[in-house]
Formats: sequence, structure tokens, C-alpha cells
Amino acid sequence: MTKSPKPVLYEFSGKKVASHFDVSFDKVPLLATAQHIVYITDRNVYRLHRVKFPKALTIVIDAGEKNKNFRTVTEIVAKLIELKADRQTLVVGVGGGVVTDIAGFAASVFMRGIKFAFVPTSILAMVDASVGGKNGIDFGVYKNLVGIIRHPEFLVYDFSFLETLPTAEWENGFAEIIKHAAIKDYEMFELLENSSLKEFRNGQRSVADLVRRNVDLKYSVVANDEFETGDRKLLNFGHTIGHAIENVLKLPHGHAISIGMVLAAKISAMVAGLPREDVSRLTQLLKKYKLPVKKSFNREKAWQTLLHDKKMARENIGFIVLHALGKAAVHTLPTDKLHGLYKSVIN
Repeated sequence: MTKSPKPVLYEFSGKKVASHFDVSFDKVPLLATAQHIVYITDRNVYRLHRVKFPKALTIVIDAGEKNKNFRTVTEIVAKLIELKADRQTLVVGVGGGVVTDIAGFAASVFMRGIKFAFVPTSILAMVDASVGGKNGIDFGVYKNLVGIIRHPEFLVYDFSFLETLPTAEWENGFAEIIKHAAIKDYEMFELLENSSLKEFRNGQRSVADLVRRNVDLKYSVVANDEFETGDRKLLNFGHTIGHAIENVLKLPHGHAISIGMVLAAKISAMVAGLPREDVSRLTQLLKKYKLPVKKSFNREKAWQTLLHDKKMARENIGFIVLHALGKAAVHTLPTDKLHGLYKSVIN
């Protein structure tokens, strides 16, 4: 029998989270200490990988961001009760970012909190959504407004799930990879410039290595600032405006964040001295990975949504800027000043 690779351990507030890279999904029961496991997935993943799930112990939810809400949480809780889940039950969220967000949130509030684990199946979930302990749901047009910071027991990275990932979801996930490079890893930015999405999908470039590099980067940031009082805020680059655009246009997350990063880079050039050449390089890299860099949208409606951003603090907002590619910082801006900058870069 081939031994599974040793897990990588990341520590937060005294809790260690094991990330099992390149391990098969069917090993989940062997990694769990719980005897009772309930899986949560969405209809898309279940349709493609039905044979991998124990039917009697799997909760299947509707797919898509529009279902990341209290109604779906209520359905999950009702099903957990039906399946006789208790405080010894382990919930395993298997899917993209919507599934991991909602599975972690539901487990965190069921019986005041039971244990959970993740098997991310999309690029976006692997490098971002499942990493760092944020679990939440949307409230109306406000993204992730309701949530909790609580870490999974472990994560399993079974890269075979990527074989059925649609092209659009590969593109969507690379927005967060490019964001990580832009804020913290210039060498990765250059690697992406010298590679292509096709190379990562076809195996000429190791997507497993790229995912591991991004997980390491995000966990290194989160471990030093678990509750987002300092450096963890850097992970919000492109998200302040991006989330507002996402809500107004109902775009995929990565597409909205891509546009948000371009606008944030233009604002960075105005307030933080980011060279125009770097704005252009970031824009061209996003285009190279088939991500949008501009779309028409209702500017005022998006601004009103932005005003309810979680990063807003009374009359100021912590806006993430780039001083250079690979070097980001939090820049506190008065709301009225950001409004002026926002209008100037959207035309």
C-alpha cells in the first residue's frame, strides 16, 4: 500500500490544522477521529462524483452564490437533525467556495459548534475560500456579512477533482492566485507572467505546487493576524470595490475581484505611488488568464453597496493599495476621498 504524503501542519491560536496535499478523497474516514461523518456538497459536484459519496450521509445543496444564505443553513441544520448528528459528528464540506463557506458556518452554529473538515474541489476553494478559518454567508446583497472565524480540523487536497472543473472555474480561481502574487510574492507574479492557464491545466506546469505555494502564503499571513487586525487585511486587495461589483452584476467572484484589482491598482498609483507600468503589468496578467478587467455597471448602486463593506469603520475605510508588485499595504482613506478616487477610475 502506498503511504499518503505527510500532512503540512499550520497553527492558529494553539490549534493545528493539517493540510493533506495530493491525498485521495476516500482517505477522509481514515483521517477523521469521529465515527459519524456527514458530507455536505452541491448538486454540481455530486452529479460528477456521486460514486464517491455515501448516499445516506450526504447533504446535497443547490449550487451557486445565490444559495449561500440562511435558508440553506436552515435546510442543512434540519438535515443534520434528521441524520442524528451530535457533538461527536464531523461535517465534511466537499466543493467550491460556496460549499466550504456554508458548511463551515453551519457546523459552527449547530449545537453551538461541531467539528468540520474541508475537501476543496475548485482552484478558488483550494487557494482561498477553504483556507484561513473564515466561514460565512451572504445577507441580501451584502457578501459574507454574517460569519465566524473557526478553523477546520483538516483539509484534503485531492487534485483529481480538478479534472472535471470547468474552464470558467479555472479562470475564476486564478484571480485569487494573481492577487496573492500581487500583494506578497513578486517571484510568483513573474512565474505567472511566464506561464499560462493552459500549461497549468495540461500539467506542463504543476498546479499542485502552485496551490501549495498559495496555501503557504495565505496561512503565513493568517497565522500572524488570525482575526484581521493587521496584515490579514492585505488579502482584501481588490475586494472592497470587487465585492460591490459582484453584488451589482452577479458576476463570478474571481471576475469581480479581477476588475476590483485593476481599479485598486489605479487608485494605488494615485495615493501610493504604484508605477503605471505595474498597473499595466497587473492588467495584462489578468487578461492573460482570461479574466475581465473592465465592465459597465451602475456606479452609484455599487458605491452604496460598498458603504456597507465590513472593512468600513465609521467615516474611514482600510483600503488595500500596492506600493509595488509584491508589496501591499493598508491605506486608511476617508470615505469622501475614496468616493472621489472611485469615481475618477470608473469611466
